[in-house]
Amino acid sequence: MRVLPGFCMVGIGCIVMAGCSRSRETDVAQALEAGTGTVDLPAGTLLVHRELVIPEGARNLEIRGNPAGSTLKAADDFKGRALIVSKGAMGLRLTGFRIEGNRTALQTPIGLPPSDVPFARYYRNNGILIENATRATIRNLWFTRTTNFPLLVSASSGVRIESVHIEDSGSLGPAGRNNASGGILLEEGTRDFEVRHSTIRRVRGNGIWTHSNYRSPRNANGIVAQNVIEEVARDAIQVGHATRIRIENNAGGRIGYPRELVDIAASAIPVAIDTSGNVDLSAYVANHFEEIDGKCIDLDGFHDGEVRDNSCISRKSQDQYPYAQYGIVFNNSNPEAEPVNVTITGNLIDGAGYGGIFLIGSRHLVSGNRLLGLNRDRCTGDMTRPGCNYAPGQPDLLHSGIYLGSGADRPATTVGNRIERNEISGFAMEHACVAAAPGVSLARNRIENNRCTDTRGASTVSGDRR
Repeated sequence: MRVLPGFCMVGIGCIVMAGCSRSRETDVAQALEAGTGTVDLPAGTLLVHRELVIPEGARNLEIRGNPAGSTLKAADDFKGRALIVSKGAMGLRLTGFRIEGNRTALQTPIGLPPSDVPFARYYRNNGILIENATRATIRNLWFTRTTNFPLLVSASSGVRIESVHIEDSGSLGPAGRNNASGGILLEEGTRDFEVRHSTIRRVRGNGIWTHSNYRSPRNANGIVAQNVIEEVARDAIQVGHATRIRIENNAGGRIGYPRELVDIAASAIPVAIDTSGNVDLSAYVANHFEEIDGKCIDLDGFHDGEVRDNSCISRKSQDQYPYAQYGIVFNNSNPEAEPVNVTITGNLIDGAGYGGIFLIGSRHLVSGNRLLGLNRDRCTGDMTRPGCNYAPGQPDLLHSGIYLGSGADRPATTVGNRIERNEISGFAMEHACVAAAPGVSLARNRIENNRCTDTRGASTVSGDRR
């Protein structure tokens, strides 16, 4: 164990002298140079002026907070990629301390990186940056007011993140909207990871997400479970360019808040559970979100997986959700991912701007879902109405319970799907319960026993179309 002697503890009987904080910072930096063992942080608040670097290739190193409380705070003149930086460590453990990022002093407008640049190489002023790690544990840490990413893990494996608390973090782009920063990011083929029992509140960008550049390895074998995410201006959870990911038993609310930070100009519609890139063999199960000003679940690039027993409930008046869209939406922007073989069952959508499920692709099972309170924008196919005048060639698109599309970012063949035993209700739903785009044949899909109810009282049951 490496106990750091002679610390001057801010606010705990310390007579502040010139060089006092700098000396403590130097002591911590020197203690880390061994690259192994245990480094106990001092009690109190330590101002950090330069990144604390863990030696490359460190082995079995633990940095832990004092039982009385330890805080690393970015100084007003902090310069570095993150307060703590690690590359190539094996068996790294970070436990039991706080990081204050000093966002007010350090933030400057910054947009998203170019498509071929990892986030770890682009954003500075993060909380903790871990690259190329094998077996890393981050447990019981608090992050507040981090300028960009409180925790950024890149190209690593065996990562365990547990009981992490994040508040009031993330920066803005040049236009004053969110730039996706502020939460936990695992990128560039990070594998065998878990994010559990963590709380994220008031984040400007995404809460928890995986991301890899198009030509990088996909993130793989991950679990995001039992986290609480509240008030984010982008996505609560995003699964990007990944395989074998399980998103389970997470909860939260106020997705797409505050409204003025939503990057609507870049079409970054907020989503409770989002998908991007090529994502397969994955499951989104038993997640529950409320007050979503956007979409419940976006399945862009999602295939060969399941979406089961999730709920999204929005109870306020429709004027409180200016960005509300469909509840569950398929897309196919990634050329390597075809939307096939997805099971969507047991989900609850209660309150959506338009329809319940926008479906493209083949061999999906859509069964036993409750799609309630749909078409709160009261679209009817009248293309002269503001908010209802999208895609004039598809007049049923915005006011159907389940809509079978002919494509999204690119054409898709929508055949061989089973749509059965769904409960669908909302404005004018008895007329447009299950509908299809021009050129898509309902008869080439099996559609039966869906109960459709208009909020005005009319009810129908879909026939057998095989």
